[in-house]
Amino acid sequence: CHKEFGEATAILAGDALLALAFEVLAGGIEPPATAARCTAVLAQAAGPTALVGGQAADLAGEFEEGDIDALMAIHRRKTGAIFLAALQLGGLVAGADDEQLAALDIYGTRLGLAFQITDDLLDVAGDEATVGKRVGKDAGHGKITFPSVLGVEESTRHAEQLIDEALEAVAIFGEKAVNLTALGRFVLERNR
Repeated sequence: CHKEFGEATAILAGDALLALAFEVLAGGIEPPATAARCTAVLAQAAGPTALVGGQAADLAGEFEEGDIDALMAIHRRKTGAIFLAALQLGGLVAGADDEQLAALDIYGTRLGLAFQITDDLLDVAGDEATVGKRVGKDAGHGKITFPSVLGVEESTRHAEQLIDEALEAVAIFGEKAVNLTALGRFVLERNR
């Protein structure tokens, strides 16, 4: 959208889609108590303590020294918050119990961080034609990344460990976790 229509239109499209998400939650989920809980989950994930705050911290940290704790905190609030919200919403609508919701929380947190690590690795070592976007831009923008803090090999190992922990968490779902397992494997193996 940014490439085709410009940054202002892309931002407006994002705003419209976020408002539409709240409309869908409020009007399309029954019972009303579940709709309210889902709306609160999305609002928290998209708001100042999660996505928006994480993005602000990421921008503020450009060309700054960073450590692994700061980097993980940023990405738990950004990518991780959105992955986690999607899983929580699905769990709530499906009527998951507290143990199942906790398992989805662990899975989502680990999956979100692993996704970000893989994204950082692709930015360092990916092929631009395959990745589908310009690589090396994080370093050019002075962004703190997992490879810049941990190195490529340790970042790869960390992503693998996170996916192992994510898959272990959803093992309680048995065969119903097949798509979650496939998604976890995809995150590690993706090249885009």
